[in-house]
Amino acid sequence: MSVVSVADVENANGVLVLGTRDILTPLAADRAKELNVRIERSGQPAKEVTSPVVAPSRPTVQFSAKAEPRAMPSFSAGAVQPEALSGALYRRGAPVPDRMRVRGDAASAARDDRPRSAVIGAGHVGAMTALRLAETSLFSRVTLVDIVPGLAAGLALDMWHSASLRGFTTRIEGSTDLSALEGARYIVMTAGRPRQPGMSRTDLTGVNAEIVGNVADGIRRYAPAAIVVVVTNPLEEMTHLMAKRTGFPSSRVIGMAGVLDSARFCSLVALEGIARPQDIEAIALGSHGAEMVIPLSLAKVQGRPLEQLIPKDCLAAIVERARDSGAEVVKLLQKGSAYFSPAESAASMVAAMVKGGSDLIAACVQSGGAYGVLDTRIGLPVRLGTDGVKEIVELPLQPDERAALAAAAGSIAKRISELG
Repeated sequence: MSVVSVADVENANGVLVLGTRDILTPLAADRAKELNVRIERSGQPAKEVTSPVVAPSRPTVQFSAKAEPRAMPSFSAGAVQPEALSGALYRRGAPVPDRMRVRGDAASAARDDRPRSAVIGAGHVGAMTALRLAETSLFSRVTLVDIVPGLAAGLALDMWHSASLRGFTTRIEGSTDLSALEGARYIVMTAGRPRQPGMSRTDLTGVNAEIVGNVADGIRRYAPAAIVVVVTNPLEEMTHLMAKRTGFPSSRVIGMAGVLDSARFCSLVALEGIARPQDIEAIALGSHGAEMVIPLSLAKVQGRPLEQLIPKDCLAAIVERARDSGAEVVKLLQKGSAYFSPAESAASMVAAMVKGGSDLIAACVQSGGAYGVLDTRIGLPVRLGTDGVKEIVELPLQPDERAALAAAAGSIAKRISELG
């Protein structure tokens, strides 16, 4: 038995005779067609032989069972036999023989009891979120969905190519169809138009409401038991719309904003040189925008009140910069918006739920009258569990901080009512 290569085809004189067990590679077969070289097998009935078109200047090369075999790798008992390779050798994108295929079917998936997750929208935020989720190895599969043909599938394949380098075991797949959400326990919604310079988050309401509404219908149909983390702006309005269109309990539809805004504030404080970002404790409540409320009375650096370490006017400037950080990034980029920190924030929320629960974080949830504010979607301190929001936590806010939170709830409620 021998493997017939492109070189063998090019050395043939119009006819290439193979032994019964010789392997013709796909590239060699393609080259034979290009050169009009006829392929025959010893003992093959004449009716199965293609019509010859002979190239006059090339010698005939014959392969038979009696010919000296080329060196082949040894195969242990029970391993895939060499002839099984004949459908895939030497061609990019060639079909893989069934016996060699890496299984991603229902049977193998059933043996993996890790939950499945999905990310809707394969833009920068969505793609980075999918990768961050996969890198945790907490999931059996991460499905990336986007309407653009080939985008999600291409990104998913590219990410999976890094699995051995990054050491993760979560499979990543891409699709254009929301039916791919079936079986997903956790879904991150990132699809939507990003901000451009000069735009506020609320400028995106109309176009993104249509996108979120259509996706919500798909989630309700294909993943009725999922927990949904919403990233699409304007955050509070889109979280409300997602909950309304899916009909899911409020605890299973959560807006990602507070985690991101808190992280931004801590990183900006760290620029003052007093501590590392991870050593700063602070929480951002209210809205993901102008009505953001950072209770400075609770902010600490390794147990010490932040207000004792940084002058009041400097702290006020940091709060303002944190509030406008998204717009600052947009302005610097000139096209597109932030995606590294939003993706990390969303992925960390999902990972915390899979692990059984989170520490105290801020998230956009239905207030249920907590803190005495209107019952609307607003950023509040919460703990997450495997099924979504586990509890809203009451923190000892100062009167002015409570008043700011109540004002934020009023503004958000008004915008949501205008959404319809």
